[in-house]
Amino acid sequence: MNSIFINKREIGDTQPPYIIAELSANHNGKIERALETIRSAKEAGADAIKIQTYTADTMTIDCDKDDFQIHGGLWDGYKLYDLYKWAETPYDWHKEIFDYASEIGITLFSTPFDETAVDLLENLNAPAYKVASFEATDLPLIRYIASTKKPMIMSTGMANLVEIEEMVEAARTAGCKDLILLHCISSYPAPVDQSNLLTIPDMRKRFGVQVGLSDHTLTNTASIASIVLGATVIEKHFILDRADKGPDSEFSITPEELRLLCRDTKDAWLALGTAGYERKPAEEANAKFRRSLYFVEDMKAGQMLEKHHIRRIRPGFGLPPKFEGELIGRKVVRDLERGTPVSWEFFD
Repeated sequence: MNSIFINKREIGDTQPPYIIAELSANHNGKIERALETIRSAKEAGADAIKIQTYTADTMTIDCDKDDFQIHGGLWDGYKLYDLYKWAETPYDWHKEIFDYASEIGITLFSTPFDETAVDLLENLNAPAYKVASFEATDLPLIRYIASTKKPMIMSTGMANLVEIEEMVEAARTAGCKDLILLHCISSYPAPVDQSNLLTIPDMRKRFGVQVGLSDHTLTNTASIASIVLGATVIEKHFILDRADKGPDSEFSITPEELRLLCRDTKDAWLALGTAGYERKPAEEANAKFRRSLYFVEDMKAGQMLEKHHIRRIRPGFGLPPKFEGELIGRKVVRDLERGTPVSWEFFD
């Protein structure tokens, strides 16, 4: 499966997982907090930090009808317009945010929610684009993003197989050659027992693309487990301190949790290695503690070996135990002391 490059960082099976820290609304309306979060993501080891590019007016309309009210869940009682007004990352912050990320050496890209957002991000030379799960059915937007020819990462939360096929087809036919799909459960937070991570290898096989995980569970367990199933990208919402509260605070990980995510997913990837049965370098020092054949009684030259003369014991410097039967009844050609490792050279 072909690798993909974002800002010269290779993403693929032969590389450690690509870790995206999702800033989203965790700036809580303060650009200083946004910049501090970007730096913290870099220090924790993330490969990229992602923002979201929209305004309340590009997401919805200011309307009090029941259709526009949120009932239940984390944002119960909010009007859609008010929620997005609270959570938006102002357009006039974007240049400063992109410049700061470039200055400290972390990749920054965004999720655009309409064509005007794509245009803004193109002017800022965004290196890649993310399509959110809730926009998975917005095929005109997907085609517009794909026309930039930049790498695309598309979340598949809530989408059924036909809808995923349609979004992949839309992206490919509109010009996207570098495509990554993210398995995702669009619940905030997501219950770990509904993660269905086995979808990841199935998605890889069906679509022939790199597949990752957009993880909304409260721990890193699902993310780590996904690496074993072939995930090459992990995305988690990231906040400096959950005590800050905010639209996404309840399902965002902290700097220490992000550091552990980066470490543990890389360790999971390293642990995969390759299939093989040869002795590993780390095992060499312990090979001497395997069982082998040793003389446990003194013997004289010309004496016939009987079973009680040798034993299968540790350490492993003698002949392997499998040769015990072949040796019984043979004569030794020299005097031997108890504790001598058995060797072919001692027999006629």
